[in-house]
Amino acid sequence: MVLDKQNNFDYIIVGAGLAGIAFAETCLKNNKTVFVFDNNSQSSSKVAAGIYNPVVLKRFSGLEHSEIQLEKAATFYNNLESKLNATLDHKIEVLRKFFSIEEQNNWFLAADRPNVSAFLSLEIQQKKIKGIDAQFGYGKVYHTGFVDTALLVKEYHLYLSQKKCFASSVFDYSQIQFQNNKISYKNISAKQIVFAEGFGLRDNPFFNYLPLDGTKGELLIIRAPDLELDAILNSSLYIVPLGNNLFKVGATYEWTDKTETTTTAGKNEILDKLKFIINCEFEVVEHLAGIRPTVKDRKLLLGTHRFYQNLHIMNGMGTRGVMQAPWAAEILFDAIEQQTDIEKSINSDRFNKLLFL
Repeated sequence: MVLDKQNNFDYIIVGAGLAGIAFAETCLKNNKTVFVFDNNSQSSSKVAAGIYNPVVLKRFSGLEHSEIQLEKAATFYNNLESKLNATLDHKIEVLRKFFSIEEQNNWFLAADRPNVSAFLSLEIQQKKIKGIDAQFGYGKVYHTGFVDTALLVKEYHLYLSQKKCFASSVFDYSQIQFQNNKISYKNISAKQIVFAEGFGLRDNPFFNYLPLDGTKGELLIIRAPDLELDAILNSSLYIVPLGNNLFKVGATYEWTDKTETTTTAGKNEILDKLKFIINCEFEVVEHLAGIRPTVKDRKLLLGTHRFYQNLHIMNGMGTRGVMQAPWAAEILFDAIEQQTDIEKSINSDRFNKLLFL
């Protein structure tokens, strides 16, 4: 979109992945105007599995704030489905494949803990799934599913474009001018700017001191006609049924390579694990990669710049952006508009000392 005259908005939002979409939608719900920039450079939301699951199945442990996050997310995606006339939220169960009696016992021990008892089945699922051997059965997780993040990003960008409040272009930080209680950027005037750039934060001169590591993840789309799986399978990797015999399989975790280029090593890692889980033929249809915005302490980055009170950040969604983004957007919005406190563990202020190192 080309802006040829001065345009006034409440918010400029930089980045239109899960975080940017969640914040934009929160603003619109509260009758605030937005203009969103996205240059399509960060693909993590598009290639994400989009799974929402309130339990860490590697350790059978609960997640902080999971109940309220699930509640906020369900309302958020339901409203977006109506607005965009698109099916985004696929509510299906997650099955954790057990590999031993010990894992079964650990599952039952976890199911007694108050923070996870509402999410874990107390029965071992012995269902037969064609294409998978599961001698020790499965554990079932409640309140789970996945969001079609690629479709969400595509449809929401189109929605913003039709509202004439979206630009697919690189954001030039040097063009920000601070004027009293407002900010101008080229031909746009706004009260606030929220940066929701994912791993693109590394190029942001106002917030690039924050320790956003970025974790590369690769995944595959496979076709497996003989795999009769109608749930998300969690094992050494996840398998998400997409319909028409297609499945999303992943993901890898690479902390050194910060490119979005697919690799043979990543593909082989997934294939080796997949062949250990399923016992049917399949073919690889697509190979994808992206950089997850992860923080050293695995917590969100929400807050306001120490010196520039009109500049804010929403980042660090990591692997659980689908669950966390709607909840986090409300927290940041209320902090900006109502001066409510952001809890210390997710407030970007916890790293302010790094400004002076």
